[in-house]
Amino acid sequence: MNMLELIEKKRDGMPLSSEEIGFFVDGVTKKTIPDYQISAFLMAVLWRGMTDEETKELTLAMARSGEICDLSDIPGVKVDKHSTGGVGDKVTPILLPIVSSFGVPCVKLSGRGLGFTGGTIDKFESIEGFITSVEPSQFREKINKCGMLLGGQTEGLAPCDKYLYALRDVTGTVPSIPLIASSIMSKKIAGGSDAIVLDITCGSGAFMKDKESAEALARQMLAIGKLAGKPVSCVLTSMEQPLGNAVGNILEMQEVMETLAGNGREDVKTVVLTMAAEMLKHTPYGEKLDTETLIAQCGEKLSNGEALAKFQELILSQGGMLDSTGHPVFVDEPFEVMTVFADSDGYVERCDALSVGEASCLLGAGRMQKTDVIDMGAGIKLHKKVGDMVSRGEPLYSLYTGTKDTVSEERIDEALQKMESAYKIGSLPVAKIPEIMGVIS
Repeated sequence: MNMLELIEKKRDGMPLSSEEIGFFVDGVTKKTIPDYQISAFLMAVLWRGMTDEETKELTLAMARSGEICDLSDIPGVKVDKHSTGGVGDKVTPILLPIVSSFGVPCVKLSGRGLGFTGGTIDKFESIEGFITSVEPSQFREKINKCGMLLGGQTEGLAPCDKYLYALRDVTGTVPSIPLIASSIMSKKIAGGSDAIVLDITCGSGAFMKDKESAEALARQMLAIGKLAGKPVSCVLTSMEQPLGNAVGNILEMQEVMETLAGNGREDVKTVVLTMAAEMLKHTPYGEKLDTETLIAQCGEKLSNGEALAKFQELILSQGGMLDSTGHPVFVDEPFEVMTVFADSDGYVERCDALSVGEASCLLGAGRMQKTDVIDMGAGIKLHKKVGDMVSRGEPLYSLYTGTKDTVSEERIDEALQKMESAYKIGSLPVAKIPEIMGVIS
């Protein structure tokens, strides 16, 4: 075999054998294939696509390119959750404690944010002392301690995917559904989970811009899971506007605490409780219960304080600090730079997720490059969202930075311009955007 033949074969729309895919993955991992040939191959896949069998073989080969976590000695069904990314996505910190409170072990390997999408690891690292670098050898100890674990993906986990993603990011090949699906699923399989629940976001603040693309990605994920022997469920959620009313790291974790205390926004709770129900369906506890029953039981965990207590356990088990009231001690304090008020009466027609995410990055809450340092206190609070009635002089949104970092006036002005373009107010009532667009399993 040689790489040129593989590129030409895929260019001409022909399927590759498992041996050919294995040759490609091995060459990428060992760096024996030059970047220009890898890039050409990725573009051919974007153009010609892959069959379900090819995508499955690529997924499994990438998963085997590094270590495979063995979680079999941890009792119970391990269900992992993954989101395809969004703006204001604070689902994981609320979801894990809810599911764990049912006695289900939760091992969640998460990533950092890049660009307008926020990263779960960054959010947890906004808590003083919280350690996200956990080796697989420590998983059992952490699970025995509080029933769950939140960690970053280790260097040895699916290294081929890490290299391929970096090239996809700079060669215009990110949108390929087989490449997206294999990237996500290879890490989940390498992470050792028994079942997988995926939050596939759809809209302006997501990689999948329309429902058709989101459904196509979901079908690809399900096909990979079936061929790999891993049960998969996909929840399609809207990302036309940010989830919740906070975008940033500390700001979002503050909203997490509000939700766990029973005071969260309905859109956040709807997504979290739907995801929790889907996770429980893959366990002995929930496999015979219907969705409505599971959602109600998960909601009870929020209202009776059990989920909050589990969240506090998680923080303490991974070195994080709590104050005397049980709230996390954060590494910085969000400082309100300005609040913008409505200049007319009406109804919010648009609160564009992408524009809000980009504004938050300009303030310092995200990374434009992997080497950027995040301002944990930076971000945006949304006082009005789509469908809300607003009166002249009412607050629309507030911009924040941390007290430890300085943001230039130019960046603040750019962020303000992004936010002004994000909002549109009209004179007629507008229907609120439904959070759940469908569940496929």
